[in-house]
Amino acid sequence: MTDDATPHGDYSGDSDFDRDAAPRVDPDETIDLLQGLVRIPSPYFEEAEISEFVYDWLDARGHDPEYHHVSEPDITEYEGDNVVARLAGSDPDAPTLLLNAHMDTVKLVEDWDEDPCSGRIEDGKLYGQGACDMKGGLAAVMTAFDALADCDLAGDVLLTAVVDEEGPYGLGTDRLIRDGVVDDCDAAIVTEPGPILAQEDIENPALLLGARGRYFYDIEVRGQAAHGSKPDTGVNAVVEAGELAAALDDLDVGDHPKLGTGSTCPLKIEGGSQTLSVPERARLMVDRHVVVGETLEDARADAERVVEELGLGSEVDVGFREAPDEGIRYGPYVTDEDHSLVSALTESTRAVAGVDPTYGYFSSVGDFNYLGDRAGLPTVIVGPDGENIHAAGEFVFTDDVVDVADIVVDAAARFLD
Repeated sequence: MTDDATPHGDYSGDSDFDRDAAPRVDPDETIDLLQGLVRIPSPYFEEAEISEFVYDWLDARGHDPEYHHVSEPDITEYEGDNVVARLAGSDPDAPTLLLNAHMDTVKLVEDWDEDPCSGRIEDGKLYGQGACDMKGGLAAVMTAFDALADCDLAGDVLLTAVVDEEGPYGLGTDRLIRDGVVDDCDAAIVTEPGPILAQEDIENPALLLGARGRYFYDIEVRGQAAHGSKPDTGVNAVVEAGELAAALDDLDVGDHPKLGTGSTCPLKIEGGSQTLSVPERARLMVDRHVVVGETLEDARADAERVVEELGLGSEVDVGFREAPDEGIRYGPYVTDEDHSLVSALTESTRAVAGVDPTYGYFSSVGDFNYLGDRAGLPTVIVGPDGENIHAAGEFVFTDDVVDVADIVVDAAARFLD
């Protein structure tokens, strides 16, 4: 939502929509769609075929989709296309709800003992790379969007099927924000698999109301070269980078009543190559997950304080991973349990599943951080569960996919009534 936009989160319009008559998706059509999505290999940066598939599916149902081009020429040289479609509501003063899901997967894992894009169904599980993360959620929002077209909604529904969530920068949703595509949105549902990556052990039905953020330290350590037979005459940058890595691994980090505790994880040390030479340069990369209240500058200051306390002989520059734009940061966020979207999703979960949902919080990062933090949208993750995400044997529970689609339809109807 732009700074001068009027928030509509607690809108109560005069729509005649009967909440008890909210349509349900067709389970067979939903799972057929999921199989079709899984059978298309779509590792990040290789989404052209699945983008076309999603576009054609929406177009065949009369939803007038559009391609939204994503270009990043400087670092990745990436070119791709999000797919965007909108259902127009009857009341311009009603809120707009964003439905967001990504089309890409991680790179295909070699350890599969079957076709990683088989879409095989067995015992209520559909197998394939990306089946759970997140083609199950993508199929759910696509069929939910199609069902919502038959509802008399006061507010708009914006569907965004995006590229490159699994890649290094989340370029698809980043571009939605930078191009103003989501400026008129008032809240967002992201159908990522929630329970499997929640901070606590929870089961569906679940609503995840926030996520930790992530900063990526990229630290240069400059020592002094010397002959390897006399290491005491130089300053070994690799050794000192290791000392710094160990110290950052023990860093005191923030804590939050909802998001839990932050974390640090040294990922890589690069440096040294010459025989019999003390390494004069090293590069240290450290993952840092943060909670609400911890800023990028806080993270920088923490690392610089550790460097000073160690008293290293090297010169150290604390920086962060290069990004296409300085605004590309995964900031933490929390959505209020009392927000009207959360209330709608809670009521819809009762209507569809017959039980109250569990509230939880995501342990890592994704496009929902861009929406919840950068775009300032109340954002809720509600997605199907499964196992082995990012690994061989990945699967999603088919009943969860259908339930998520039905919950999204019912909640959107309530929120936009």
